[in-house]
Amino acid sequence: MIETAAQLVDPTSLLLVAGGSILTAALRSTGGDIARAVRSIVPLLHANPERDALAARRAIRQLERIAELKGTSCADQVDTESRFVRTAALKLADAPSAAAFSDWAEDELEGRRARHDAAVSVWRAAADAAPNMGMIGTVLGLIGMFAAMDDPARMGPAMALAMLTTFYGLVLGALLFGPFAARLERLSEAELAWQKQALARLAALAALAEAESSKAGKWLKRRSEAAE
Repeated sequence: MIETAAQLVDPTSLLLVAGGSILTAALRSTGGDIARAVRSIVPLLHANPERDALAARRAIRQLERIAELKGTSCADQVDTESRFVRTAALKLADAPSAAAFSDWAEDELEGRRARHDAAVSVWRAAADAAPNMGMIGTVLGLIGMFAAMDDPARMGPAMALAMLTTFYGLVLGALLFGPFAARLERLSEAELAWQKQALARLAALAALAEAESSKAGKWLKRRSEAAE
């Protein structure tokens, strides 16, 4: 078993397929997309959307209490481990109007979706390229075999290259790059779902605060006019 596994390890074939797949994905992407794909490896392994959503809900409830007692201008006083909610709270505190906050929230979600899609597209491109790179290695191996027809000792390594590159292409595409892209897509959908809900609650909070402020302003104006 160990001997069979050892026969499947060939650095040259692996470098040809993996390096070629990554290079192909890089050529189809921008520098920013590649950087996002690399950075996505950490959340790919450690992300927990359910935990993040729970932390966000707790922070939103805290924000609602702060807004009720002090107003949305004090939203930046929220104490939370959620960086997303913390950023949204700062924007809410500084927003000149509910409409301005809603516009920011919409742009933020669209920007996050675009960045997620860009990272996924890099891994998807690598998954698509891997079997093709395996076939290129197979062709190179066959060329080597035909070139060594007069020397059977040289045919073995060429045949190994032909078979192993096909094997690596299938494994990398189906068991590594493809699952990477699929998991990132699921994580992105889950993350954007709770972030959209969080921003909707904050936008409603901003609208309510603005309506109450407008109502209070009209009441003060009528009192002032009556006093005159």
